[in-house]
Amino acid sequence: MGAVPVPVDLIVPLKPPRLGKSRLRGAVADARHPALVLALAADTVTAAVSVVRRVLVVAADPAAVATLRETGAEVVGEHGAGDLNAALRRGEALLRADDSAAVVGALQADLPALRPEELAAALAEADGRRAFAADAAGTGTTLLLSAPGAALEPRFGAGSAFAHAATGAVPLGLPAPSLRRDVDTPADLARAGELGLGRHTGQLLCEGSAA
Repeated sequence: MGAVPVPVDLIVPLKPPRLGKSRLRGAVADARHPALVLALAADTVTAAVSVVRRVLVVAADPAAVATLRETGAEVVGEHGAGDLNAALRRGEALLRADDSAAVVGALQADLPALRPEELAAALAEADGRRAFAADAAGTGTTLLLSAPGAALEPRFGAGSAFAHAATGAVPLGLPAPSLRRDVDTPADLARAGELGLGRHTGQLLCEGSAA
């Protein structure tokens, strides 16, 4: 795979695994729910680190997600950021302190089918513009990118795709089904499985079915 032409650093925000993805409960046994949340993030980050220069996980509970460092990602704490957008702004400030001219992006942590080539294609389509990829439903955002050296301006929350478009971010048009397939519910997880899950999520689900 060729290198991305513009240096890109991505922020992946992550709630404590024991608290995250409440609508996904029931996909595995309750005791394994935190492990599933962490597996989703591990597959997301594993794909991303093969494409971009840096992946910074901003975690509400850094100790609970410390194993993500094994993927090549960096892990830092929110330090009282308060919400998702504040956590992203903290990550942006840390990355900008090291390189004020780079592209900074926000990537959701629940993309277990993410293919590196689809992420790379999204970065290539953005081509230095502030841009975003909507989720499969068309209302949420799975990836938000700044222009080089410019503010990220995250507007995550209900209807974030519309909010990001309203602030001037360009919607990416490529299909990229693995980039758009975030996982909030058991049905979403099944659809991600049709695309092909990453190693961490796939292994966890296989272990659960064999138990």
